[in-house]
Amino acid sequence: MIRLIFTLLYAVIYLIFSLFAYLFVWIVGHFDMEKKNSLSLAIAQIFFKGALFFSGVHVNVIGEEHIPTDHAVLFVGNHRGFFDIIVAYTLVKDLCGFVAKKEMKKVPIVSAWMKNLHCLFLDRENIKEGLKTILNGIEQVKNGISVWIYPEGTRNKESDTELPLLPFKEGSMKIAEKSGCPVIPVAMIHTADVLEKHMPWIRSQTVTVWFGDPIDLSVLSKEERKKSGAYVQHVIEEMLTKMLAEET
Repeated sequence: MIRLIFTLLYAVIYLIFSLFAYLFVWIVGHFDMEKKNSLSLAIAQIFFKGALFFSGVHVNVIGEEHIPTDHAVLFVGNHRGFFDIIVAYTLVKDLCGFVAKKEMKKVPIVSAWMKNLHCLFLDRENIKEGLKTILNGIEQVKNGISVWIYPEGTRNKESDTELPLLPFKEGSMKIAEKSGCPVIPVAMIHTADVLEKHMPWIRSQTVTVWFGDPIDLSVLSKEERKKSGAYVQHVIEEMLTKMLAEET
């Protein structure tokens, strides 16, 4: 209960502060867009690191050397809880836009910061609009800004365990296929243990994140490229299986 109260209080105070920070970043952007981008990421990471601190979340990272600092990639991860994104944002080393559901555009303040961070809003019900989002993602990667996507399409609420994953949407790999960027598979465990398994209470937890070896989709066989979503899903499932086995 105390942890929940402190986390919510922190979030409210930071959101108020972010209004002034947003104005400052907006002014900076009129003179230096690169500085605006770096400031936006820094402010977001400070907020998320604070949220993890007050929530009692400790993060164990494997494969940190696979997080790029000099080129854009497509991060592909499993999606179990709200804290997936919070944890992920504290770990990226350069600007990275997350693919979010279109409803997030209606959330005041938050949506403004998401746009600053080059997040993409996906309409899962409208194929034409969804294609536009993918095309924007391809262009974004070509411009040096990474994209992080959860190809399950939504948080996996069908299981109390980390596996099985929901089927990956094949279209989610188009950003990497068309831009030529590597795919970084990301396996994350125990984020649902922080909140989802006992909502609305927040409980301290150690979250483990594994950034796998980069995958070059262009070197896959013709059949593997046709089902690249399933291929990457299999890689992440193997990573999750190994992580869970090492805990026992």
